[in-house]
Amino acid sequence: MEGEGALLRTLIIGGYGFFGGRIARALARDTTLQVIVAGRSQERAGAFAGELRAHAAHPVMAAPIDIDDAGLADRIATLGAQLVIHTSGPFQGQDHHVAQACILAGAHYADLADATEFVAEIGALDAAARERGVLVVSGASSVPGLSSAVIARYRGEFAAIDSVDIGITPGNRTARGLATVRAVLSYCGKPFECWIDGAWRTVYGWQGLKWHAYPEPVGRRLLGYCDVPDRVLYPRTCEGVRTVEFRAGFELPVLQLGMWCLAWLRRCGCVGDWSRHAERLQRMSEFTTGWGTYAGAMHVDISGTRHDGTPHRVKWYIVAPDGDGPQIPCTAAIVIARKLARGDMPQRGAIPCLELFSIDEFMAALHGFNVHEMALIYPGV
Repeated sequence: MEGEGALLRTLIIGGYGFFGGRIARALARDTTLQVIVAGRSQERAGAFAGELRAHAAHPVMAAPIDIDDAGLADRIATLGAQLVIHTSGPFQGQDHHVAQACILAGAHYADLADATEFVAEIGALDAAARERGVLVVSGASSVPGLSSAVIARYRGEFAAIDSVDIGITPGNRTARGLATVRAVLSYCGKPFECWIDGAWRTVYGWQGLKWHAYPEPVGRRLLGYCDVPDRVLYPRTCEGVRTVEFRAGFELPVLQLGMWCLAWLRRCGCVGDWSRHAERLQRMSEFTTGWGTYAGAMHVDISGTRHDGTPHRVKWYIVAPDGDGPQIPCTAAIVIARKLARGDMPQRGAIPCLELFSIDEFMAALHGFNVHEMALIYPGV
């Protein structure tokens, strides 16, 4: 059992992939966990596990696994997994069968999903997860995992929160995985509802462009609307909030404007779903990787009123100046795994990743990476 001296056997689906590999590398060094690198390819899983063993605290295992296998629950149980981290996106269009398999196998579960319906509807598994005594967490990533931790840190400074504005912008030279490309293209030009000025209003993916000034070396970036869980979760959890918006943007304005144009083509009916063209568009984008920088950032901008009735605003940033940005969306799952292994996470049931760790815990897990946080406080603004 976790927290009682035994190792928490952790199965990472997609464990040799873009995000899964980063999680496996971090957890393999942890003395409280044993990692199983899993994916469709036994050869790739075995090769990556072998690479990790040189610096691992405990033997790293490898296993072939197919999330579409009807016997997935039995496979998880046979491997003795106590925690499964699902990193094989994109999660847009997936159902919860992997989480259901984990519940049947009696294993905890966490995923890196940023698909709105996927994360927001995870509560449908709550009763089954509680009955089996396991924790099922969806959205253990930058959103809503990290963004909710930021709101939790500063909520006490506000009597009321009026607006939450969130944005992410990677450096153009930072590597990008195909699953991520598919995910962001899936809602390019797609209409969805955002909570703006106290009402649900229709916006379109990668449109609604807006400049945001980030700390150096990131600088000004052009951002567009993206469909993430925060847009539906925070109107429920931040009582009285009138506006919740999320945007993302490329470093190069030409790429951002290109996405804006692709969005119009979908809106006009010329293209049904850009995610079907993800491989081709990713190859095309690689022609620009010699331009720009590795610097990326995320912001959470919270506005409202203090307890004395005066206006208050907090602009929080996490900045990765040298290409370590992709570690940020991996870190929530790493923190959750370590807390489960130590017995520091008593929650059970199926829940979105909301306020499950502190910013201090998150930043501690990023030790050794060139990533830092900062906050700008605007009292009376």
